[in-house]
Amino acid sequence: MRPANIVTSIADVLAGIAISGYFAHIAGSLHDLHPVILLCLSTIGLYGGGVVFNDVFDAELDRIERPERPIPSGLISKKEAAGLGAVLLMAGIAFAFLASLPSGILAFAVAAFALIYDRWGKHQSFLGPLNMGFCRGLNLLLGISIVPAALAGSWYLAFVPVLYIASITMISRGEVHGGSRFILYSASFLYAVVLASILIVAFSKGTILFALLFLFPFAWMIFAPLIKAVKEPVGRNIGKAVKAGVIALILMNAAWAAAFGALFIAVVIVILLPVSLKLGRLFAVT
Repeated sequence: MRPANIVTSIADVLAGIAISGYFAHIAGSLHDLHPVILLCLSTIGLYGGGVVFNDVFDAELDRIERPERPIPSGLISKKEAAGLGAVLLMAGIAFAFLASLPSGILAFAVAAFALIYDRWGKHQSFLGPLNMGFCRGLNLLLGISIVPAALAGSWYLAFVPVLYIASITMISRGEVHGGSRFILYSASFLYAVVLASILIVAFSKGTILFALLFLFPFAWMIFAPLIKAVKEPVGRNIGKAVKAGVIALILMNAAWAAAFGALFIAVVIVILLPVSLKLGRLFAVT
């Protein structure tokens, strides 16, 4: 299930909720937090289920390239894993529908895109990274859907995580056998576009100083290992760049929250970073 990555998906949803303005109009009672909890549970199921099915579809290849993964190592059977993945995805969709109809529809779309990627998309050189990116973009919209009316004015923001995750997905293809410098340079450019996009939004809202508090560490976290991978594009270095890119999503999401004036939520999101890092040491991230 990649627990460290699941924490980053919760950060996606919290950032989306901050973008929607929901936290600015609630008193903070348990009743007000109910839809927040539902959407966080939804993304846990969706992300966990998507990753489980990734391993189900890759079981035969993993016997050769990733024998340490749960299915090829014999920790769980392929049938049992498929059952777990199905339960997680259905739970993720159900929790979202309990929050609202738009949330449920978005959760269904996330599950569909995840399965398409697991079965087909990952094997496509161009569409695959975009497919994976759409899963994250829709996850951000899942958070925004806590205020359904906010979707109409903020839907375009989903393209930023699409670009970011597409970049990481491109890089990840070199984890086993090493990668191409051209791919790594392309990812660097897309990373820069992502940073610029958040800066532009923050500047337009007069919150650029708040956003920079999180964008500086975000930029350091993603570019430091990527530069090392560019110098020596071997599997080990690329794997570290991918892991850093995934976990750095938490800082990117904190920057989104800060850009929309929700500094307290940005801090809450950042608190998830040490949790994800700890889980990243205990469980696989890629």
